[in-house]
Amino acid sequence: MKQRTLRNHVVFEGTGLHTGRKVTVCVRPAASNEGILFCRVDLAPDLKVRASIENVRSDEMRQTAIAVGAGRVRTIEHLMAAFHGLGIDNALVEIDGEEVPGMDGSALEFTKKLTAAGFEEQDADRKFLEVREPVFVDQGDQSIVILPASSFSISYMLSYRDENLADQYLSLPIVPEIFERELAPARTFCLKKEAELLLSQGFGKGANPSNTLIFEKNKPLENHLRFENEACRHKMADILGDLFLCGKFIRGHVIASRSGHALNVELVRKLIMTNPTESKSISKTLTVEDIQKIIPHRYPFLFVDRVENFEPGTRATGFKQVTMNDYFFQGHFPGHPVMPGVLIVEAMAQVGGVIMLGEPENRGKIAYFMSVDSVKWRNPVLPGDTLRMEIEVLKKRAKFGQCSGKAYVGDKLVCEADVKFAVVDRE
Repeated sequence: MKQRTLRNHVVFEGTGLHTGRKVTVCVRPAASNEGILFCRVDLAPDLKVRASIENVRSDEMRQTAIAVGAGRVRTIEHLMAAFHGLGIDNALVEIDGEEVPGMDGSALEFTKKLTAAGFEEQDADRKFLEVREPVFVDQGDQSIVILPASSFSISYMLSYRDENLADQYLSLPIVPEIFERELAPARTFCLKKEAELLLSQGFGKGANPSNTLIFEKNKPLENHLRFENEACRHKMADILGDLFLCGKFIRGHVIASRSGHALNVELVRKLIMTNPTESKSISKTLTVEDIQKIIPHRYPFLFVDRVENFEPGTRATGFKQVTMNDYFFQGHFPGHPVMPGVLIVEAMAQVGGVIMLGEPENRGKIAYFMSVDSVKWRNPVLPGDTLRMEIEVLKKRAKFGQCSGKAYVGDKLVCEADVKFAVVDRE
């Protein structure tokens, strides 16, 4: 089977579901083995970034977003589902804003226009990721697993456990004809109470009953269903889009229960990391167990849950999920809980310690603070926030290191600081 791209370019115009901003997208043909590339023409017209797992910003809520230079491209999943479902290996997506337009809330218009543009077969062979053993991710009562299979299929169980949205189930093989007919028309959705919460948190500014199914009493407000189980079908389309972040077409059977974008993306990451031929293509991800093998911190003073894009001695991105159960909220502004600023700096420094001590020659050593400079706190960090810390090494010597870091909640900068370390032997 050969790779293919578009025969002609195609243009989409619309409004972002979350930002509410108007945006124009031009999808162009791309050369063999390029994959799906995104370009923010409003920021850096010459920079093209592949839609792949190492570029995902996994703290984004109810959507999938990738970093494109200093900017983001949000809500890429519906367009990615169209590429995956239609069998498009290579394409260049030029966008003049930060969010792919929502269109009617589904992948239908993307699918129709891409199909009308026509496809062109290329010389290179199509790339497949063969699932050779079960890979799964679960989080409480949510789970997603992929099993070995000779073709690609998805089974999904939707269960909101809410009287406003009935349980739904569907299982389908994924080929272009079935995708176009059964999944592409399925629109994004939420419960009425979720819509109110999203708006209060600054999301869903471009959503309305015409492009989002807002369920109450098991019916969409001011709209009509295209399928009885349309919500379940949309979740399957989301999986299709998110899984294409592996950069290849998959041979495997996905079985998911109540999963969303976060679990979908984590499955891609784990799928690649457990496949030796694929894991070389992405930056390393560290679990909390891996982190504890590098730095000496332990509960209650370990403030890093996960590290992504880990390049020892160079850079890394650390994450901490801030919850009301964190011990410091017991005494820090009870009744108005805010994460202490000094602990945000400490969390950033711990990521810097992981970078410094992750080098083979520094394993088993300790990184001591020498100084903290240029500290600025910009916004509060609250229970429920995901703290993302982007840290890079500025200077490095045998027993000395200096890191610069910024901490974010979503796109909001909350803290920045430069930290110097002394790397010493344990006594």
